[in-house]
Amino acid sequence: MPRRAVHGVLLLDKPLGLSSNDALQKAKRLFRAEKAGHTGTLDPLATGLLPLCFGAATKFSQVSLDADKRYVATLQLGATTTTADAEGEVLQRRAVSVTDAQLAEACRRFVGDIDQVPPMHSALKHEGRALYEYARQGVEIERAARRVTIHDIAILDRQDDRVTLDVTCTKGTYIRTLAQDIGEALGCGAHLAALQRTGSGPLTLEGAVTLEQLAALTESARDGLLMDADALLADAPIVRLDAEEAGRFLTGLRRRVRLADAPQVRVYGPEPRAFLGSARVTAGELISTRLLSPVEVQGLLDERAKQEISERTPA
Repeated sequence: MPRRAVHGVLLLDKPLGLSSNDALQKAKRLFRAEKAGHTGTLDPLATGLLPLCFGAATKFSQVSLDADKRYVATLQLGATTTTADAEGEVLQRRAVSVTDAQLAEACRRFVGDIDQVPPMHSALKHEGRALYEYARQGVEIERAARRVTIHDIAILDRQDDRVTLDVTCTKGTYIRTLAQDIGEALGCGAHLAALQRTGSGPLTLEGAVTLEQLAALTESARDGLLMDADALLADAPIVRLDAEEAGRFLTGLRRRVRLADAPQVRVYGPEPRAFLGSARVTAGELISTRLLSPVEVQGLLDERAKQEISERTPA
């Protein structure tokens, strides 16, 4: 069947064992979409929230890539592995004699700004090749530590040597490295047994759909699941322009505004859903950062109108 122009954001609940790109391609085929992209890689062994962008929404995927993330991580205490997760071979086993108080204190030590050395089994590139490709050949590449921020670590559950944590962090945080480091701080070692992403910026796993659920729907029902492109910027303040100013903004011209400085705002035309793009406000000027074309603006309005008609029509 022919491809078609589809615009919007889908909250996908990625399954275990599937790469982010494989999940994206399956969803893209179901929508028959001309253009699609995901907003941050999840390892095959990780599940959970994978926002997918279609059409015009792909222009704003970087916003989600840069956003803070939230995970539910399950740690297996007492064993370290070659990959710091359940996929690797066990390197060492140690006895676990850790109280709940010691566990809580170890987690607290990693809240705040920390330096992480990226794991060899990661997609980080070195001379054009992913680190995991070198790792599979037994080659160790020297990696510089990177500064990340752990906003919060909450202990959700503990069953003997298995601990479940709720982690909120900045982009680029390796949860498997965090699991390994917490294990070393406890003196018993640990690896990441399971991982689920539950949040990305303002988006959460609530309302996300699986590929199986998506495949069972009609095409119009799938379209009805798409959120507007501005969903990725839901935390940003709104700036609304009249028709004349909106037209000028879409040409890339800076506009004078009586607004406080802001690193990111959502810009709309006079119609309630006429999303035009993102911008920043600096010294009284509205400066565009990502713009939709007039055709894309109209396409998004048409898409929403079709969905609203569908929602009003009895099944």
